[in-house]
Amino acid sequence: MKIATWNVNGIRAREAQLCEWLDRDQPDIVCLQELKAESAQIPERCKHADYHAYWHGLRAYSGVSLHVRKGLFDGEPTFSHPEFDMESRIVQAAFGNLILASVYVPNGGKDFPAKLNFLTRLVAWAKQLHDEGREVVLCGDINIARADIDVHPRELKAGVIGQRPEERELFEQLLGGHFVDVCRELNPGNPGLFTWWPPWRNMRQRNIGWRIDYILASKSIATRATNCVVLADVGTSDHAPVLMTTA
Repeated sequence: MKIATWNVNGIRAREAQLCEWLDRDQPDIVCLQELKAESAQIPERCKHADYHAYWHGLRAYSGVSLHVRKGLFDGEPTFSHPEFDMESRIVQAAFGNLILASVYVPNGGKDFPAKLNFLTRLVAWAKQLHDEGREVVLCGDINIARADIDVHPRELKAGVIGQRPEERELFEQLLGGHFVDVCRELNPGNPGLFTWWPPWRNMRQRNIGWRIDYILASKSIATRATNCVVLADVGTSDHAPVLMTTA
């Protein structure tokens, strides 16, 4: 199974790139963030016939979607939103005991307390699912560099949002001993595993970036992961897709 996440930074700007990528890598589950479009604005070309999909967006701001390949599971998915959803930032689907979710955590630049509140609610949601015995795959733009290794040395800045201790502490609470940060688990010493680059001075080409996009999975799923890669060659968003493959 292939599970992927990508902050497209505008679905209409990335319409052709999304279709080309889906055709190339054929992921089974796709989580998108920062659609910047209402449902009625989603290009028809992006409504890929091979997937059950839920588009959860706002005009010119935020938005997430979740796509599940038809025939991957028995029956159709049940899509829903946790009650703490704000600004179209999370959608989930249930397949029996399995929960899939696409999330876009607020950046925090305009309202840092709102970011911390969203993260706190996300932590509680994840713990509840774990306590219920659910298997979970949570994908998306968490907008936190988990540790210093997840930021290029030139981008490390004390006190900057996305690297603050209180954010990182909430990230570790989200993992909580029951989620695995799959890309880091499979690439423990890789200091260049970035998923976002500042959009200037050829930062992407020079790989001077941050890792803020993640695939987090319950241990029972993460143990089956054989690969997790950043697809830095895909698209012109300031983020790259992340793709996990499981046995």
